[in-house]
Amino acid sequence: MKQQSICTLACLLFTLVWVVSPLYAEEPILVGIPTSLTALEGRESLKAVQMAVEEINAKGGVKIGNAKRPIKIETLDLRDSSPGVPVSEALLGLEKIITEKKVKAILVGPFRSEALLAGMDLLAKYKVPLLGTIAMTPKSEEQVKAEPEKYKYCFRICLNSRYLVQYLTQSVGSMNKEFGFKTLFVMYQDVLWARATGDITAKVLTEKMGWEIAGTEVYPTGASDFSAGLIKAKTKNTQVILPIFDMPQSGILLRQWQSMKVPAMIGGFISPMAGPGAWKTFQGKIGGLLNSCFELGSAIPSEKYPPATKFYEDYLKKYGEAMEAAHGPAPSYDSVYILAEAIERAGTLDPDELVAEIKKTDRQGVIGRIKFDEGNQVIYGDDPTKTAVGCVFQWKEGGKRVIVFPESIAEGKIELPEWVKSAK
Repeated sequence: MKQQSICTLACLLFTLVWVVSPLYAEEPILVGIPTSLTALEGRESLKAVQMAVEEINAKGGVKIGNAKRPIKIETLDLRDSSPGVPVSEALLGLEKIITEKKVKAILVGPFRSEALLAGMDLLAKYKVPLLGTIAMTPKSEEQVKAEPEKYKYCFRICLNSRYLVQYLTQSVGSMNKEFGFKTLFVMYQDVLWARATGDITAKVLTEKMGWEIAGTEVYPTGASDFSAGLIKAKTKNTQVILPIFDMPQSGILLRQWQSMKVPAMIGGFISPMAGPGAWKTFQGKIGGLLNSCFELGSAIPSEKYPPATKFYEDYLKKYGEAMEAAHGPAPSYDSVYILAEAIERAGTLDPDELVAEIKKTDRQGVIGRIKFDEGNQVIYGDDPTKTAVGCVFQWKEGGKRVIVFPESIAEGKIELPEWVKSAK
């Protein structure tokens, strides 16, 4: 009897192993997420990736040939958003996740443009596709165009600084027609993408749109007092202040602008002002600000584009808190689907075949229609049914964010705070 019981138990265990093992038989596809996990954009981009991965795995994973394989994430903090961290440290991290974790692709990627540019040679050396969603320098696209075979592994899903300039010049420029404003004061963080964005925006506004530059003030990463620049802007009768910052301390600029009652409209990009929590964090002292949302769906939904709203609401439901980063999360979510679909079309994880399929991407995503240009940059425009889209919104009194640009998804018009007067 005892021998029979042992035999029965052995048969049962064999049956369980035979039934269950196919669920775990396929080796996972390793995908690396090396970025600045201490930064808001990095943390929330990782969460967006995790959400998309869970959705895909819940449906069986990614089909390669006749088998479906789950996606597994490997993370690493590059720390490249932190003051004083050298690019070399970020490069060591990037190489580590490639060589030690054996990842087949990288999503999100470096935070700083300086780290992205330096890391492109590593991507080429190890033939690892990158679908970047934070670093913004157009110089990476120039390298892709100059040596397409070498740098074909580097793609960007988020907007670049040139597209941001287009959104800024169009939204700031519209205030000339609406309010008669034409004098600009530029304040930006001393990092590559912010310098380029501030300088190019000012150049376009002056050379092509007839604006005048009253001055420029540059701040090191970590600065927390912006009063000197605001005083200069006020004494020079500035009508519009253009801030370009991604550091957490930059939120103080808005408090000082309101407390000093600087009679100039303020519109640009201040990272901690993007999400819905900013109103409470800064005690409602941000009303009137025009702020950019780099990619639709990141930190803001749109009643005129349902995919962005669904992503925003699904994120809120899953994590119990709204997104606060206006740059990174939405393209990071889309990047998982871009990669998964490219793998299925290629039918292999071979990097050369894979990047060829990524290049062919044409899908309707959270950020709009996703297609790549010759520099492996997703194309951005003003209509989410035709291109990917960013937006500009205004904080209204009471804490509501209203999209004011582009027109295809606008929910209202720009309004001036009571201490800023129209020039008309």
